[in-house]
Amino acid sequence: MAQDGNLPLIIDGARTSRSSVAELPKELTEALRTGEFHHALRLAIAYRGLSLARLRAHLALRGVQIGQSTLSYWQRGLRQPEVPKALPAVRALESVLQLPADALVVLIGPRLVRRGHQPAASFHDLRSGDMGSIVEDLLAELGAYPSSNHYNADLELLSVHDTITFDAEHRQVSLRTRLVTRARRHGPDRYLTVYNGDPGCRIDDVELITDEGCRVGRMRRNPDADTMATELLFDRKLAEGDIHVFCFEVRDDSGSASPGYYRMLRDRCASYLVQLRFDRNALPARCTRQVRARDDALPVVAEELACDMGGVSSAFFSDAGPGLAGVAVEWN
Repeated sequence: MAQDGNLPLIIDGARTSRSSVAELPKELTEALRTGEFHHALRLAIAYRGLSLARLRAHLALRGVQIGQSTLSYWQRGLRQPEVPKALPAVRALESVLQLPADALVVLIGPRLVRRGHQPAASFHDLRSGDMGSIVEDLLAELGAYPSSNHYNADLELLSVHDTITFDAEHRQVSLRTRLVTRARRHGPDRYLTVYNGDPGCRIDDVELITDEGCRVGRMRRNPDADTMATELLFDRKLAEGDIHVFCFEVRDDSGSASPGYYRMLRDRCASYLVQLRFDRNALPARCTRQVRARDDALPVVAEELACDMGGVSSAFFSDAGPGLAGVAVEWN
C-alpha cells in the first residue's frame, strides 16, 4: 500500500487523506498528549472502527507480524511493548491508525521513570482488605486507569496543609486542604482526590467545596465503603515547571467519633502539615503523630503531641511518603 507524499491512506475500504490526522476527536487527541499508551491505543482503534483481527491484517501488510492476543494485551494495559524490539510494530500501528509520527512511541513505558522519577505506590500497596480495589474502581470511573499509577503523577507535591475541625461530639466536620504542586511535564490540568469518611459516614451527603485554583469536576461515591473520589479541574493546562496552588474543603458531620486523621501519600511530599482543631469543651485525651507504611501496619514513628490553649494540635512531616502520615486521637 503506497503511503508516500500526499497519497491517500486506505483502511478497511475507507479512503482518507492525511489531513484527517489533525481532525482526531478531542478525547483521542488528549490521550495522545497526556494519557497512557494503552488508553490512547484503545481509543484510536475504536475511532478507526477496526477489529483486532483487521488491525493485525493491516500490520501484516506492512511486514509486521504480531499476535492478536498481544494487541489485546497492549490495548488493555496488561502488557507494554518492549523497547526497542517493539518500536517497528508501534510505528506501524501509528501508520495504520493514521496517527502523527511517534504519537504512540512517546507513550511507551513508565514515562516518569524515564524522567528520573520512580512510580508512585498504588492503593493496594497502602490499603488493607478490599479498600484498594474500591478506590481504584472509583478512579477508573473517572478515567484515571489507576492500575498504571499514572493519575496525579504529573504533579509533584511540594507542600500539603490539612486542617481538620472536630465538633463537641468528637466528630470530624470539616477537612480543608491546601496543596502547592509543581508540574513535572507539560499538560496536567486536574487533580484527583479521595475522601474516606469515618465509621457511620453518609457519603452521599458529603459536600466538597472548592476555593482557589480549582473547580469540581466529576464525582463518584461508594456508599458501602464510605468513600468518594472527586476530580478537581484547573483553569488551564500547566507547563512543565509551573507552580500551582489550589484549595478545597470537604464537609461531613455524619460519622461517629473520629479516631484521628491520616493522609495517604502515594508519592513523596516535601512538606506536610496537618492541624486538628478541637472544640474547647471537648478536647482529646491524647494526640499522637504517626507514620505508617500501610494502614494495617504498626507505626514506624509515634510521638505524643501537645494541644494548645486554642484547642489545636499540629503535626509536621518533612519529606514524607510513600505511606500514611497523620495524627491518632484518643478521647476522654
